[in-house]
Amino acid sequence: MRGLIRSLFVALTLAFAVVSVMSPVSPAQAQQPLQGPDYDAWEKVAARAENAVEADRASKTALVQLRTELTSWRDQFTKAKSINANTISTVQAQLDALGPAPVDATESGEISAQRKELNRRLVRLQAPVKTAELAYSRADGLIKGIDKIISERKTQALLELGPSPLNPIYWSKGITALYDSAATIKSEFVTAWNNSFQYEKFLKELPIILFLLILGLVLALRGRYWSKILARRIRVGKPNAATWIILFVISLGELLLPFAGMAALVGAAYSTGLVGLRGDLLLPELLPAVFIFLLARWLSTRIFPREKLRALPLQLEPEQRRAGRLCGGSLGLVIGVFYFLSQLAKLDDWPDAARNVVLFPVLLVAGYLLIRMSRLLLIHSRAGDTEHGDETFRNKVAKLLSRAMVVLAVVASALAAIGYFKAAQSLMLPSLISLLLIGALLVLQRFVSEVYALISGNVEAAENSLIPVLLGMLIMMLSVPVFALIWGVGFETLTELWVTFNQGILIGGSKISPQVFLRFAIVFMLGYMATRLIQGLLKNTVLPKTRMDIGGRNAIVSGVGYLGIILAALIAFTSAGIDLSSLAIVAGALSLGIGFGLQNIVSNFVSGIILLIERPISEGDWIDVGGQQGVVRDISVRSTRIETFDRTDVIVPNSDLVSGTVTNYTRGNTIGRVRVPVGVAYGTDTRLVEKILLEIAQAHPMVLANPAPAVIFKDFGASSMDFEIRAILRDVNWVLSVHSDMNHEITRRFAEEGIEIPFEQRDIWIRNPEAAKDTTALGMAEPLDVPPGQKDSEDGDSDS
Repeated sequence: MRGLIRSLFVALTLAFAVVSVMSPVSPAQAQQPLQGPDYDAWEKVAARAENAVEADRASKTALVQLRTELTSWRDQFTKAKSINANTISTVQAQLDALGPAPVDATESGEISAQRKELNRRLVRLQAPVKTAELAYSRADGLIKGIDKIISERKTQALLELGPSPLNPIYWSKGITALYDSAATIKSEFVTAWNNSFQYEKFLKELPIILFLLILGLVLALRGRYWSKILARRIRVGKPNAATWIILFVISLGELLLPFAGMAALVGAAYSTGLVGLRGDLLLPELLPAVFIFLLARWLSTRIFPREKLRALPLQLEPEQRRAGRLCGGSLGLVIGVFYFLSQLAKLDDWPDAARNVVLFPVLLVAGYLLIRMSRLLLIHSRAGDTEHGDETFRNKVAKLLSRAMVVLAVVASALAAIGYFKAAQSLMLPSLISLLLIGALLVLQRFVSEVYALISGNVEAAENSLIPVLLGMLIMMLSVPVFALIWGVGFETLTELWVTFNQGILIGGSKISPQVFLRFAIVFMLGYMATRLIQGLLKNTVLPKTRMDIGGRNAIVSGVGYLGIILAALIAFTSAGIDLSSLAIVAGALSLGIGFGLQNIVSNFVSGIILLIERPISEGDWIDVGGQQGVVRDISVRSTRIETFDRTDVIVPNSDLVSGTVTNYTRGNTIGRVRVPVGVAYGTDTRLVEKILLEIAQAHPMVLANPAPAVIFKDFGASSMDFEIRAILRDVNWVLSVHSDMNHEITRRFAEEGIEIPFEQRDIWIRNPEAAKDTTALGMAEPLDVPPGQKDSEDGDSDS
């Protein structure tokens, strides 16, 4: 538990460090002169640290204290690096203004004197900075040396072979150690009870003791029950996000009320004045052990709930959830007992044999419970598979975690049985605490999802929404240092990693650090939001009041968007202090390789810009490109979306629209021509046909009178004389409707005038009809089928 509390403390410390680093420095603070470090005192500390590292005989506590002192000095040197920073930059700018010194010594005396004076001043200003850099490098090297010694000692301790708890010789030592510890506590209590002064103090504090005792017993025994009763009264009606959050807050009483009761009982014990020295050391360790048990039991009720309130965290049946609650609470009890016995062994300085014998049964029980919990997790992963047997990412992670839990339980138990008890403890205890932390993260992520559902009002889509997922990822990222601390990574190592991360990396002469990235992200987001605001203002307020068509308006809005994003990126780079000229070489090298792979994308991008500027097509135009006809719905920077008349979308690369042939039927206006072909039988009066067709075209309301429609006698076909109506329409988008109307009218008028619309006719000539009749009579061939509309002729060919 101490490791868990320390992990939480470290997480808060790192969060405070992030806020401190990201907070801007006021101009007044920036102008204050920096006082340099005391290098004489530093020399003494550095010499002592070098002797300790070389000798490698100092204890871990001494090394940690020395490392803390070195870290403090290194922080001072980091600040000292910025001494005279403004003045140095000013002098350097003056030297740059003078330009490089001429090689042939033709520079005037006055400029040469100024150059020498500026160089001398620059060297004088940079001297303390160079000293700080050297001292920083020395301190950093010493810190790394201490970290290496501590890491090697920890590895040696884990690989040390101790007495096996399976050896019966050591069993009596474990029993004796437990008995001696209990006897010591009892002896201290009896001694204090027989002391008249302490007895009188006990009688004097008896009312307070009784009050704390009763309060502690009531809270410890009934606090959880009260929370359940209150939750049942609220759980009425259809469950929703608000109900879930209220029940979650109430459920915290199952954790906090019993813990408050235990704290009251510990306070009552201290109030008696009968607690001896050993009891005074053990009672504070009792509270973390109890908190671990209560936390594990509370998490079990949240992950394995009794009743299904909306979605379940794990897909398990009621009996399986009941087994999960029992297993989770038992795991918390085992962790608490393990922690308390470990602290007792450390306080009473038990021998390794006694400690291994006492803790080995607890470790075995923990391994068994871990295996039981892994089976429940495996059942959940299998229940979440899809109908086709496909595994989701969460199910794969659950299966992997369940197998890892089994392996850890078996390996830790085997190592403890052999005698590698420290290695077994370093595997089992972090595994159990990590399991608790994973459960806490699941509950916290569910809480975030429910809060988002309450705020947004969309309960169904809350779990699949992007914001809860991003917040869940952020929670997981923040928990990484806590996991590292649980698994033995030292606080000093995490601090060192944070310092390295905070210093950033050097790319093309520009340092990329968290502060730089955050500043860049904030400025770019502000620029992006301003661009979107201007686009919305132009699209909805300014441009609709002009005489520009919708295509031109969309082109201006898109151009403003691209220009705004480019300007936002440039301003963000400049505000973050990133030198774009230093990145030019890197960008040039990357563009050489990327250019070949992205040449099509670049070509489409440039073509999109051309389309927006020249506007050969606009949104709403009816175009034909590559055999695809449809209406332009959207022109983006890479492609254009066309909606065909079948209501399907066709994505056309912009380069095809620029380099290929495009037919635009509605460019500039919607006037277009319709052609209606029709055939009449031979022998029909052609002038009468021409008159009827012309009357039909002139009578249609969509046909323009100027230019007037025309009827063309096109050709003598195989079965008909072919005519064609050619008319100009007011709106070419209605061409199919007009074509259909004219066909209906042609059919009606031709029927009234007795004009025949012929169909194709074909005469078939049979060379030997007698043989065909004989074959049919013998049943050796099927009769010849003639399609409707065709006629047979046995006499010979006839003209069609």
